[in-house]
Amino acid sequence: MLVGMSYQPSQQILQRYANVLVNWALGGGEGIKPGDVVHLYAHEDAKPLMIEASKAVWRAGGHVLLRFVPADDAEFSFDRSFYELATDEQLDFYADKYYAGLMAQVDHLLYITGDRDPTALASADPGKMMRRQQAFAPLIEVQNAKEGAGKLTWTIGSYGTEAMAAEAGMSIEEYWEQIIYACFLDAEDPVARWREAAALIAESRDRLNALPIERLHMVGEDADIWFTIGEKRQWIGGGGRNVPSFEIFTSPDWRGTNGWIRFSEPLYTHGQLVKGVELEFVDGVVVRASATENEELLKGIVEAENGNRVGEFSLTDGRVSRITKFMASTLYDENVGGPFGNTHVAIGMSLRHAYDGDQEGVTEEQWDALGFNASAVHQDIVSTVDRTVTAVMKDGSERVIYSDGRFQLD
Repeated sequence: MLVGMSYQPSQQILQRYANVLVNWALGGGEGIKPGDVVHLYAHEDAKPLMIEASKAVWRAGGHVLLRFVPADDAEFSFDRSFYELATDEQLDFYADKYYAGLMAQVDHLLYITGDRDPTALASADPGKMMRRQQAFAPLIEVQNAKEGAGKLTWTIGSYGTEAMAAEAGMSIEEYWEQIIYACFLDAEDPVARWREAAALIAESRDRLNALPIERLHMVGEDADIWFTIGEKRQWIGGGGRNVPSFEIFTSPDWRGTNGWIRFSEPLYTHGQLVKGVELEFVDGVVVRASATENEELLKGIVEAENGNRVGEFSLTDGRVSRITKFMASTLYDENVGGPFGNTHVAIGMSLRHAYDGDQEGVTEEQWDALGFNASAVHQDIVSTVDRTVTAVMKDGSERVIYSDGRFQLD
């Protein structure tokens, strides 16, 4: 057992989980190939899964570059100490030579999160955290370019901890039951089950991509908002990014967002809990951002460079998702099923793999002209209440594409 941990899933579950991450999720649902280099980023408390993921990479003939991140807690916190002491020069520092070499070497990025204390950064200055995040904008640009050229894939998995379970109002055993169920780890062959789920998701995704949608209008008791899809867009889903992932999403033209939206689910980000988020957009820009708890952090995200624009619009069909409970983790909560599925929006960075075409050679000026937002932040915010999404086609006709928590595409 690890210090600070009272529960560890069985070796069989860990091996299945690692197999899903390495031999399915990476490679866009195809797994890694012999000789591939995987940069494995893992939190300290995720060590059991980190070891099994490394073994899975080695068994597949790949190579591991490891970044093992120390746990943050009330007594010891690397990140909190940094924000307490960092000068502006240190906040802005970006190790360009190091990251240039790293990104030239790797073929895949695998992140395994596992917070010992999800609120360890609650006292940190939001402005400093946003400034530090902005310093890594060059790394995001390099990652986007390499992914767009088809030379990089990534995925994220989560290792449940006592503190994460407590934040979600569950015991650690209950929390892991949900992880196991959501990720098909209760199946003898989870990879096969993920391929089946991916096929179902792809069916809805392909039907959406066949529709000549110009705008979307989402209405519910907590929303009345319009999104403009934009040119050269496609819907994405079922490709292995994030485990678990049941969503179908796109990156709209940020300039065509108008209306207001409130989010039912609390947001865990930067070591803090933000509740009661509400945003209002006029001509693509957030003109009002409020929260009932930790509003200062929300406003810090919005005030970051281009953090006041939409980067993603996403829908999850409640019939497909196996996530049934609030998990206090964006990775899970943005994919939750339940009676009304979920609809969520991200502010900040657009996802360039939503571009319908060959990304290689597209210039920053062209991305900007298409309405793809460039930002160092990308913050998903989720709602699980009933909403109806109506698509307005390029010929002016309309049809409901999502209601009652499910796609209406038959």
